[in-house]
Amino acid sequence: MFRLVHKSVLATMAGVAAAGMLLASSPVTAFASNATGSSVRRACAPSADANVMSCFVLVRTDRTARPASQFRFGTPTGYGYGPSQLQNAYLLPSSTAGAGESVAVVDAYDDPNAVSDFNTYRSSWGLPACNSTTGAGCLTKVNQNGKANHFPSPSGSTGWATEESLDVDMVAAICPLCHVYLVEANGPSVKSLGTGVDSAVTVLGVNFVSNSYGGSQSSSDPSFDSAYYNHAGSAIVASAGDSGFGVSYPAASQFVVSVGGTSLSQASNARGWTETVWGSAGGGEGTGSGCSRYEAKPTWQTHPACSHRIDNDVSAVAAPNTGVAVYDTYDQGGWFEVGGTSVSSPIIASVYALAGTPTAGTYPASYLYAHSGDFNDVTVGANGTCSKAFLCQAEKGYDGPTGLGTPIGTAGFIG
Repeated sequence: MFRLVHKSVLATMAGVAAAGMLLASSPVTAFASNATGSSVRRACAPSADANVMSCFVLVRTDRTARPASQFRFGTPTGYGYGPSQLQNAYLLPSSTAGAGESVAVVDAYDDPNAVSDFNTYRSSWGLPACNSTTGAGCLTKVNQNGKANHFPSPSGSTGWATEESLDVDMVAAICPLCHVYLVEANGPSVKSLGTGVDSAVTVLGVNFVSNSYGGSQSSSDPSFDSAYYNHAGSAIVASAGDSGFGVSYPAASQFVVSVGGTSLSQASNARGWTETVWGSAGGGEGTGSGCSRYEAKPTWQTHPACSHRIDNDVSAVAAPNTGVAVYDTYDQGGWFEVGGTSVSSPIIASVYALAGTPTAGTYPASYLYAHSGDFNDVTVGANGTCSKAFLCQAEKGYDGPTGLGTPIGTAGFIG
């Protein structure tokens, strides 16, 4: 099967700030600022219903979206990290790995401009064009049942089209040689999105599925696991959330790879980059983390301070002040900059794709713990306050906000 892997050329550096974005159904109050001071706004309205999910995109409101035509040489400047920077930060073999693999991203509603916007993102960064013979570099839209027809209603003002653009662009950035499936669910219910996940695996045969959304924990979570998210032999990846310390579902599922977020900055050290926890000890905007109330602890997690499943397993860039460039003409009017754990989830799903097909019958989250030394250990920062410090503060080795750390190539993602 095909897989989307990106081959980046030139990427821009992100500063500190935020770009405007449409919200779900009704206006949503913007976060005042993130831990380093940039103004942001949620793309999707938060939900108080555990059966309804919200997307985890934060748009920087200090970046006005600009059409591609305004950038003389194609590549956007001043709108966040691009493919080459992300690949460099995590030492990824994006130009040589991922061929023949497919990555699916699952979202709600239809983005009518998804394919054309995706192709513009790729061409602007110098990524190879879609190969219609092999599927490499191509985006295929399907509905929640895995069929390339009868798409759901357009996203409208819900903000989900922004999420879709972010998701597919991040897969392109990390795995340009992969084929990408955009699975569009009828709506943001657990049932619709979960059906999309199940179809990605059982109908499309995809081994890497990213879910950049989440909602409240509930006693129904174990039953949702059985119906939608328990797929041994596939890397089902989920965002940890953007509201600081606290657990969301499906990231809380014992069967998925829970992905936290960092702030990623260029530095004059041996790596050339430095990372801290995305968030603040004072709470507010930041990566989610914590101890699940309802999910059993998987055998590969052994920390004695929590008897249930602990979020997170791994992490990648998510802070809006060190955000990524995304191209969207349905919601945004062109290039804009975003953050949130909606960034880190498709990045990690794509790193799994670069690492190769998972071993049948295994849960790819377990691979990370078998290779705990193959990650950038994030030891600075916090996403809130808590009684068991490792759940909300960076520590040497494993901690809740960043899990085992961020990728150093693909060694930690191989079974």
